[in-house]
Amino acid sequence: MPSASTKAAATTASADTRLSPGAPGYRRMSLALFAAGLATFALLYSTQALLPAISAEFGATASAASWTVSAATGALALCVLPLSALSERFGRRAMMTASLSVAVAVALLVPLAPNLESLIALRAVQGAALAGLPASAMAYLAEEVRPKALIAAIGLFVAGNSIGGMSGRLVTGWVAQLWGWRAGLAAVGLTSLVCALAFRALLPKARHFKPGTLNPKALARTVRGHLADPLLMRLYVIGALFMTVFGAVYTVIGYRLVEAPFSLPQGVIGSIFLVYLVGTVSSAAAGKLVGRMGRRGALYLAVSTTAAGLLFSLSDSLALVLTGLVLITAGFFAGHAVASSSVSRTAKTGRAQASALYQSAYYLGSSAGGTLGAIAFHAGGWAGTVLIGLVAVLGVVSVTLYGSHSARVEARRLHPATA
Repeated sequence: MPSASTKAAATTASADTRLSPGAPGYRRMSLALFAAGLATFALLYSTQALLPAISAEFGATASAASWTVSAATGALALCVLPLSALSERFGRRAMMTASLSVAVAVALLVPLAPNLESLIALRAVQGAALAGLPASAMAYLAEEVRPKALIAAIGLFVAGNSIGGMSGRLVTGWVAQLWGWRAGLAAVGLTSLVCALAFRALLPKARHFKPGTLNPKALARTVRGHLADPLLMRLYVIGALFMTVFGAVYTVIGYRLVEAPFSLPQGVIGSIFLVYLVGTVSSAAAGKLVGRMGRRGALYLAVSTTAAGLLFSLSDSLALVLTGLVLITAGFFAGHAVASSSVSRTAKTGRAQASALYQSAYYLGSSAGGTLGAIAFHAGGWAGTVLIGLVAVLGVVSVTLYGSHSARVEARRLHPATA
């Protein structure tokens, strides 16, 4: 006969009304957040594949034009924490809807920018608007999805990011080749409008959200608590360093491919971003990787894959450069999915703030990577950009090794007899 504890566990599981695969609403929730993730990355990085064309029209250097990307990611990083606090009061669903709506509205104005300065300013506003979406989405999933399904659900949201990043660059590249970069940005804006409408129609109402108060002192205490947590701090640093690599590579790759020995047209350069499909697969598989290898093992695999890709990309063979991009993309998205889901599982309280801090670190890494990658490219060519990436990769390894060492020390402290 089943024991009392087994019966209690079964009763608890049956009473858990959070979403899980196969449950009513799970598919709608997954599709809605997939659409939101797609729109977020499509909008956030909409100018990245167009940087050579923007430089040509405005007579700007690579580092100056890269601010059309860095301004958006930097504004997102700065605004994600205060907007996540608002989501604690007004709800995750309301915050995500408002953020996506404003970002899409700005996207329809971006193609009209008369000069580089106004384009950068509009992009900063767009990034600030998008800040309410990523952390709120992570908190929504943590509250509405059962723990065992959480990594898979977050992986699907991240997969939407990867497809959004790919499709945005693909669309802008080919449309820009035919009608100019402004038309490319307009196409992304219209595509994101469709995603925003689908998101609003599909996302189920939150059933487990409990409104909090807008208390600055309480928010500060929560943030200090998260920043004092060694594991959360390591995850924030890992997210920032992974994104430094990714931001550097994809901000500069267009400049490299438009030059000799490749001399590729804008549409073909946009098609290079089809390698984002690899990120869709690797982020969705992150949960299985963690199950088989543990969090640290999955991170080591992700960082090794990224480093190998950076080295492959140094070749003057287009096939090897593409192989390098595939490996970089797979490693980055796997590492990001592992780190971001670990934040949601580690934080027991103030999940929105924990996710917001991760997103801040993540997008600050993107801004730093884009700017430093462009400066390094101007100073030392593609090898300079790769060097920036390798330094960030070494940082991920160092942080992960330190975490492993700290865990062993703590285990010996708690269980000296078995050490």
